[in-house]
Amino acid sequence: MLVPESFKVPNHLFTEQFNFEVLRPDFSEIDYEAVMSSKERLRLVFPGNSTWPETDMSFETNKNDLVRHEKEFNAREAFAYAVFNSTKCNYLGCIYINPTDQVDYDCEVYLWVRDSKVALDEILFETVKDWLSREWPFKRCAYPGRTITWEDWAKLTAVTTNKKE
Repeated sequence: MLVPESFKVPNHLFTEQFNFEVLRPDFSEIDYEAVMSSKERLRLVFPGNSTWPETDMSFETNKNDLVRHEKEFNAREAFAYAVFNSTKCNYLGCIYINPTDQVDYDCEVYLWVRDSKVALDEILFETVKDWLSREWPFKRCAYPGRTITWEDWAKLTAVTTNKKE
């Protein structure tokens, strides 16, 4: 469990610019379109210049990812949110709050916005940092690729892996 049982996990957040909703299969069509329209840049958002999303990723594969994210959310293992504009008429991207093996961090946080809304990326990042520090029980969140370079993150991962062996 990523957060204590006593913590009431937010199902949404409304701000002047954003509306966060639990990422769920209901959003499959709009999520798939956003992901596939931004796939090259999204590969840089995740560890090791990920291959996700694959060039030929199917709608069904994406929908299965959303099913998994919703199950993880309900089990309190990880928390994924769809990001909309404040009126919820435009799907902007996603936020992922994941467990980490790093002893110096409570969680790993990744977020992205679709290519057509990339100007909102920094504003979303600041909004997420503020939200997590104000309303979540985490003391130290890792934002790999943002507040810690991928190179330094890989070094931390290697140290943690060696300690486990």
